[in-house]
Amino acid sequence: MLASPELWVLVSFTLFVALLVYYKIPGKIAKALDDRADRIQTELEEARRLREEAQSILADYQRKRRDAEKEAEDIIAMARREAQFYGEESRKALSESLQRRVRLAEEKIARAEETAIQEIRSKSADVAVAAAETIIARELQGKSAGDLVTKGIREVSAKLN
Repeated sequence: MLASPELWVLVSFTLFVALLVYYKIPGKIAKALDDRADRIQTELEEARRLREEAQSILADYQRKRRDAEKEAEDIIAMARREAQFYGEESRKALSESLQRRVRLAEEKIARAEETAIQEIRSKSADVAVAAAETIIARELQGKSAGDLVTKGIREVSAKLN
């Protein structure tokens, strides 16, 4: 029985296990494995926390991007409304300006017509007075004729002007 290799393998294995137990190697191995498991658990928790933080940051940036796009759309819409408003105002101002100029031109023309009519009346009156004076001077003689002519000329001039 002492010559059997199985016995010696059993004895050496038992001595090996006894030495391991004596030097507390299984506890150290278990502790090392537990420490490693704890480190891995801590790293997994840190990875989860970082992932959640990254997702939060991503959601925040996506929200900010949507807000910026909405704001840009609002700015564009407001710019279009303002451009339309200013275009309408410009057209209205141009129309009013043209109407004012037409009205001023019409008033100028009316004043020119009135001035021309007054000048024609004045010239007509002067011609009529001169003609009347000539006719009366030929027809009437003496001082009474001169007085009558002068008086008539004054009356006609006063009425026509």
